[in-house]
Amino acid sequence: MAIAHRRIGTGPVRVIVLHDWFGTSAHWGSVLDHFDPERFSYAFLDYRGYGERREVPGRYTLPEIADDVLALADELGWDTFCLVGHSMGGKAIQQVLARAPERVERLVGLAPVPAAPYEMDDDTRALFYGAAEDPEKRRVILDLVTGHRASGHWLDGMVAHSLEISLPEAFAAYLASWQQLDLSAAVKGSTVPVLVLVGEYDLALTAEVMQATWKVWYPDCRVHTLPGSGHYPPHETPVAFVTEVEAFLGA
Repeated sequence: MAIAHRRIGTGPVRVIVLHDWFGTSAHWGSVLDHFDPERFSYAFLDYRGYGERREVPGRYTLPEIADDVLALADELGWDTFCLVGHSMGGKAIQQVLARAPERVERLVGLAPVPAAPYEMDDDTRALFYGAAEDPEKRRVILDLVTGHRASGHWLDGMVAHSLEISLPEAFAAYLASWQQLDLSAAVKGSTVPVLVLVGEYDLALTAEVMQATWKVWYPDCRVHTLPGSGHYPPHETPVAFVTEVEAFLGA
């Protein structure tokens, strides 16, 4: 059965895009209007349990996402491709790289979770692991990662969307997968070109975190801070985000 996905563009640079823990292939804000359809071909994948694939059963793990990415690439006839991953999706693209390094041309991590296990203290763990069943915890997380700057209306909308488009059991299982999985040994020393984009006001996945992880593991890695944004540049600074991504992917 064909894997449901969202397509933008028919250009020669082929890109598979993976969303964050709260989002879907459709939930990238106005940024979807700004991609260049003549130079790039984008395929936005929903994870099992999310969006258009909400009812597709699964184990809800990063290795399963990688399997689906490679299957989608095969369906599209893409022997090689670039990957863009946001937050949790940033760790998922590294799982794809570990699985099939010969197929990956470039990586873009947007506020990406590093390859190593993501350490949490007791309070953070209670907050994140309680978010599957507690909408208020989801709101607290979103407020934190956007630097306590976003409007209440936007935060409420993001929470409502995440509740509507994802199964609670999928939301919980993906967290356990991306938080605990250790891919650092598998990706360390990879020569794939990497761009890491970080929001200036992201209080969780900061530029300092990226310098200590991504920059160490990938010899050809550049970390760039996007001014005026937190964890969600596609919503907060969409044009600046697209400009950086396409300059790198089209180089």
